[in-house]
Amino acid sequence: MTTHAASAGPLRVGLVGTGPWARLTHAPALAAHPGAVLSGVWGRRPEAADALAAAHGTGAYTGEAGLDALLDTSDAVAFAVPPDIQAPLAARAAGAGCHLLLDKPVATTVAGAREVAEAAERAQVASVVFCTLRFAGGTAGWIAEQAAAGGWFTARALWIGALFAPDASSGPAASPWRREKGGLWDVGPHALSVLIPVLGDVTEVVAARGPADAAHLLLRHTSGASSTVTLALGAPEGAVGTEVEFRGERGVSALPGGGGDALGAFRAAVDALADAARTGVAHPCDVRFGLRLTEVLAQAEAALGRA
Repeated sequence: MTTHAASAGPLRVGLVGTGPWARLTHAPALAAHPGAVLSGVWGRRPEAADALAAAHGTGAYTGEAGLDALLDTSDAVAFAVPPDIQAPLAARAAGAGCHLLLDKPVATTVAGAREVAEAAERAQVASVVFCTLRFAGGTAGWIAEQAAAGGWFTARALWIGALFAPDASSGPAASPWRREKGGLWDVGPHALSVLIPVLGDVTEVVAARGPADAAHLLLRHTSGASSTVTLALGAPEGAVGTEVEFRGERGVSALPGGGGDALGAFRAAVDALADAARTGVAHPCDVRFGLRLTEVLAQAEAALGRA
């Protein structure tokens, strides 16, 4: 198996997926990126792949043979499909020697996420999981600063959305996997992607159900600190909000508002993948970190099932 070269010229990135995130973020960010080329779009629906590819001046692919053709002409693959569709396709892409730009969560089963991580390790390909706040201009530096500061006693994270309000019509609101898995799996990775770099890995998970799809988690971390997390997509509109707050020796530090646009964050994730592919140095938010997020969320899901 030969990993596709990433050092000569722009990184050729194929896009797997044609849904709202692919149309609004992935495709336009890749097409406009100065260090990347959108090498093609693969979709399960030929008409959607054709439309998205035509909008960005690239080729459309579909079906098994089409996926193989896209992988053959790409150095890397970006994914914008549901997590449990993403996982086997990503393992296949890694096996073809393509670097991986994955959406979160990598999968909603530990076995699925582990399959991708092991495939990437065998193939020695680079990987990045697009946890938005780890790449957004207004938040990435803040997370690094809190990790460097240390001395934290506890933290609180809250991700509450009204995605399932009766008049909600956005693409994510119509996503079957989000309706099935709820806030735990959709926004849980965002919360953990901020907490774990600052407080350390999760050593203990306690979980309780709230109204609608709300999940309340109590976590212990390797630093000794604790954190509480509230996650929901089915809240009333007046309850919507995102907050992260650390409390410790140096006082209180809160997640800054206006973290940056999704396009800018995705461009930064492409840069991170290209750098990891070029240097061979793993990014902190790689597929192994994505596997760990799935493990923690699966543990929380099991605890909620017993609650």
